[in-house]
Amino acid sequence: MPRIMEMIKSEVQACIDECKQHINDELLPFWINRTLDTANGGFITHFDKDGKDTGEDEKSMLGQARSIYIYSSACRNGYHAEQTGELARQGVDFLLDKMWDSVHGGFFWLTDRAGNIKIDEKILYGHSFAIYSLSEYTLATGDLRGIDYAEKVFDLIQKYCLDSHYGGYFEMFDRSWELKGSGPAGGDRKTLDAHMHLMEAFTALYECSQKEVHRRKLIEIIELIIDKILHPKFKTGIPQFFADWSVAPQIKFDIVWGWDRFSEDGSKGHAEDNTSYGHNVEYAWLLMHALNILNLPFTNFTDIIRKQYDHALEDGIDWEYGGVFVEGSHSGGVYDREKEFWQNAEMLIALPQACLVFDIEKYWPAYLNVHRFVFDKMIHHQVGEWWPLLTRKGEPIWTHMSHNWKINYHTVRSMIETIKRLRLLRESIG
Repeated sequence: MPRIMEMIKSEVQACIDECKQHINDELLPFWINRTLDTANGGFITHFDKDGKDTGEDEKSMLGQARSIYIYSSACRNGYHAEQTGELARQGVDFLLDKMWDSVHGGFFWLTDRAGNIKIDEKILYGHSFAIYSLSEYTLATGDLRGIDYAEKVFDLIQKYCLDSHYGGYFEMFDRSWELKGSGPAGGDRKTLDAHMHLMEAFTALYECSQKEVHRRKLIEIIELIIDKILHPKFKTGIPQFFADWSVAPQIKFDIVWGWDRFSEDGSKGHAEDNTSYGHNVEYAWLLMHALNILNLPFTNFTDIIRKQYDHALEDGIDWEYGGVFVEGSHSGGVYDREKEFWQNAEMLIALPQACLVFDIEKYWPAYLNVHRFVFDKMIHHQVGEWWPLLTRKGEPIWTHMSHNWKINYHTVRSMIETIKRLRLLRESIG
């Protein structure tokens, strides 16, 4: 074995050990020990910098669904399986008992801790995670309630959200699935975010159900993202569109599921030339996973995936201070040099995947860069979770450990999926 490969194999093993220690001794215990709402069922999702419950009296269906996914995935992959499987089960109980709309179907967006409705709107982004989490729950536990409701949501999306004229899906609806208005209401917009997460949801759904209709819809959304959402030249993701897939200025919606930085008027700088390094590599590894579940080769997509990776390597990796920048131009150049937790989490999964399928000597140094930044700067080791947003050099800007959006989805999934790929990489070296 060449000396450089011996060195890389040793580094891979050290990273595996560090990831395993983090997920087993810090990250999952953070959630297992504090998230269960023993009074009401479901999950408490608001914690301050010290990991203490902030008392916020609300539960979002997004936070509940993401938690179900993480506990199901942890159970399925053997991490604290008895505890995580039981947490997933009681999370499904709350989601179905308190958040399901028995009149119009679908899940309410927001309740209080007891399950009383606060926002009754139907948001496609959240429903993508309902499909994702409930499918994973059945795969992990065998409880057929998961796939039953995942299919119900899938059918509702095809009935109410599908744009049969321009393709893709509308995203913002009232309780009865009437499309909302334009602008911040979001009824005239389509996003990369929602469609990418529908792709991962349909992947899990097809893996669980093995139904031909789910396979067809997965292939359809893969093709739609490539045809409509990726930049035609650079193959990087474009954030927002109008209904006809013309590029739209990026604005903040009334119903917020992320915490991007917008100006006071709700718009964003560089709105029509703005791409996320984290989204691009997340899409790349999710696409490869989807093709694997479909049992299709990804050779037809190699050029797209390479361009996404290489754009991230050239501009998205901070080779001076470590970690992943937030976003920049499609053609090159960085706009936002802060470091957000989820972009770094997704890069940790994506880069070992690139090492496996492309070039280990090219992509491994980038993985080591991000790994060290995450473990040295981003993880709040005394508490167990990750800081949400850091300066370029690694000083905390936002300090909460969790809220309705920054939940356990990116961080725990990152460790589970990264360890899988690092183990395959170690074995591939010989």
